[in-house]
Amino acid sequence: MNRDELLVKIFKALGHPIRFKIIKYLLDGPKCVCVLNQDIEFSQSNLSQHLRILKEAGIVESEKVGLNIHYRLADEQVKNLIHIVQNIIENKLKRYEEE
Repeated sequence: MNRDELLVKIFKALGHPIRFKIIKYLLDGPKCVCVLNQDIEFSQSNLSQHLRILKEAGIVESEKVGLNIHYRLADEQVKNLIHIVQNIIENKLKRYEEE
């Protein structure tokens, strides 16, 4: 897979509302999949599919802790990416308000 394909894969993974919600939960640190399952109103299998896509894109990593699986951001730069996009949106909203 070349760089452009990997870039598209990452943005595509982040582009789904459920996966974005998962990433937002993980911004402040690792979470047990059981906690994610409580906070995200979808079935365990649906959540697992979304986590798999995020993992395949290299956005999250998992670790077995006892009987539970914990997920965390694979790279702290993901936080920066989310913050940059949030800043872009805030700037865009301010411009709309000024018009």
